[in-house]
Amino acid sequence: MSVSTVYLGLGSNVDREQHLCAGLDALAGFLTEMRCSPVFESQAVGIKSGPFFNLVVTGQTDLPLMELDRRLKFIEAENGRYAPERKGLPLDIDVLMYDDREGTFDGLVLPRAEILKNAFVLWPLSLIAPTLVHPGAGKTMAQLWQEARIEQVLAPVPFEWRGLQLTRI
Repeated sequence: MSVSTVYLGLGSNVDREQHLCAGLDALAGFLTEMRCSPVFESQAVGIKSGPFFNLVVTGQTDLPLMELDRRLKFIEAENGRYAPERKGLPLDIDVLMYDDREGTFDGLVLPRAEILKNAFVLWPLSLIAPTLVHPGAGKTMAQLWQEARIEQVLAPVPFEWRGLQLTRI
């Protein structure tokens, strides 16, 4: 069975620490060599809501892309993402990159466009994988972040998961 490297974006604007920790716990159940970026607080983009906590996670998986995506939707659902009475966004987990795949896979576009549009994706991605080359842009994440002209304010926030300080301030 082949193993793939994945990069996932996580975000929450409701009980942020609780939902991000629940998401990380669930991911740790099937990702190996899992690493987390620092956690950042950012204002909502595209929706009216309170501020988000965001981070990027990378790891290895033997799950095929669509099975990984289904598993992420299940984790989101377990955290109230699709509840009819939900307020805000309890947990959002997006596949940012799956190896160096490019294109549309059953409606899933890779690499995810948000990488180049949103500071809350690109900055943590550049910190966790500075030498990773974006297949579409042909530049490393560190280069892309350095050249980015994104008008979003981000602030690193203290965050601990399983006794690990993900963000040191």
